[in-house]
Amino acid sequence: MTNIVITSGPTRQYLDPVRYLTNASSGRMGAALAFEALALGHDVTIISGPVIVEYPKHAKLVSVVTTQEMLEATAAAFENADGLIGAAAPCDYMPYHVSPQKMSKTGVDVMLKLVETPDVIASLAVKKRPNQWVVGFALETEDRRFRAIVKMQRKSCDLMVSNGPSAIDSLDNDIEIIEPSGEILERIIGSKEIVAKGILKQIQERLIRSR
Repeated sequence: MTNIVITSGPTRQYLDPVRYLTNASSGRMGAALAFEALALGHDVTIISGPVIVEYPKHAKLVSVVTTQEMLEATAAAFENADGLIGAAAPCDYMPYHVSPQKMSKTGVDVMLKLVETPDVIASLAVKKRPNQWVVGFALETEDRRFRAIVKMQRKSCDLMVSNGPSAIDSLDNDIEIIEPSGEILERIIGSKEIVAKGILKQIQERLIRSR
């Protein structure tokens, strides 16, 4: 039995107590992956940002809000896991300054200074043990395949799932599964449940059975 950690959903980076930066990730892809992994007999831990989607009851769920919280929770879970699937869409930037009070309109434009948040998958993949594996997701609006390959190499991932913005808050997905050599293992178009089956099939064959 394999212990798999799945990150899912968005994260939030607050500007003040009521406003935040985020994205429209629904968590559906993470949920579909969790259901499929459980169906294959694996143990699953989900590290999820704020979502409405329902996750499988037999998975362990750890809820987080910020990207830093997702990194810390995922690091803790991955310590005793065999593999990690990074299906979440963490917020890549956070405000340099967070106002302790709600910002009120003053008639003057506000300029935000943003700084990068930590990269959850890259931070953990570079430290993975020889018996651990990491599968990343790359959502790009242009040069999808090239950028996914670059991300896979930079983040030390064992496989990369490339998709586009149409996947956000959608029932369907159009993905390519890419290995480190740059070879396209499979393209899958369909519901996120069908896509999840294809992703787990490749993980089973290339990352679980081979170890």
